[in-house]
Amino acid sequence: MRRTPGTAVVTGGAGFVGSWLCQRLLADGHEVWCVDSFVTGGRDNVAHLLHDPRFHLVVADVCDPFDVPGEVDLVLHLASPASPVHYLRMPVETLMVGSRGTTNALDLAERKGARFLMASTSEVYGDPLEHPQRETYWGNVNPIGPRSVYDEAKRFSEALTTAYREHRGVDTVIARIFNTYGPRMADQDGRVVPTFVHQALAGEPLTVAGDGSQTRSLCFVEDTVDGLLRLAASGEPGPVNIGNDQELTVLQIAELITELTGSDSRVDFVDLPTDDPKVRRPDIGRAEQLLGWRPSTPVREGLSRTVRWMAGERTQPATA
Repeated sequence: MRRTPGTAVVTGGAGFVGSWLCQRLLADGHEVWCVDSFVTGGRDNVAHLLHDPRFHLVVADVCDPFDVPGEVDLVLHLASPASPVHYLRMPVETLMVGSRGTTNALDLAERKGARFLMASTSEVYGDPLEHPQRETYWGNVNPIGPRSVYDEAKRFSEALTTAYREHRGVDTVIARIFNTYGPRMADQDGRVVPTFVHQALAGEPLTVAGDGSQTRSLCFVEDTVDGLLRLAASGEPGPVNIGNDQELTVLQIAELITELTGSDSRVDFVDLPTDDPKVRRPDIGRAEQLLGWRPSTPVREGLSRTVRWMAGERTQPATA
């Protein structure tokens, strides 16, 4: 990717992280082609960008071959259901976007001579036996469990991206994104932060799985986007972990959100989902060394912004 303004294609660009990427690319002076089928993303996420003549919205399923006119410097492939609610409802579609969708995005990058960033996930580490998780760890994934449709789709995408790099000469990089949160997450997303915020604001019990001792590492979306674009602008092939190395238990997250919302909701403990990871924390040493990157938004600040947005301040700019 050129460091001066160029043209970027963002698949899944109307999704949660994708919309923030489009916004940041435009702010940095790039022309942006946002490709999305609206299966899990939404036009509302990019409505504030539609007035910009450098922003182009293409409603298309990346599982079908697609193209954009002119030169392209960067293809950022984020298209995929990402929350358990979505990929458990659409298991075959999730596997197809990881295989066919990734193939079509890679083919576009190959035709255009563009740098390709594969947005992979910490889920490739499964329920990890190594902690914290380094990029050299191969993971502990159940290939036939309920989460496998997402985990294995991303693992296949990584293998395919590597094959295009080594055998077709495509300039690729793999980012492994850890738990990202922030404004524009749907309240029925199913992931821990929007679920707890929605429940707290509604005065409902916060449903904590197991005894709440399992851990997550929360990275604010603007920090994740900054890490992804630094990685895209580097010459690195990856994989590189992009996430926050501050680890919290799920119960601590529930208690913090209860405090920030001013809610008196109680905590209800429910059964752990099958293959739910017991720990999750990235080793971000490579990102720090290679990119000079680490997250800068304190969790309390990021959660406060998320709570305000979910509480109804959607009419204000999400970056305010």
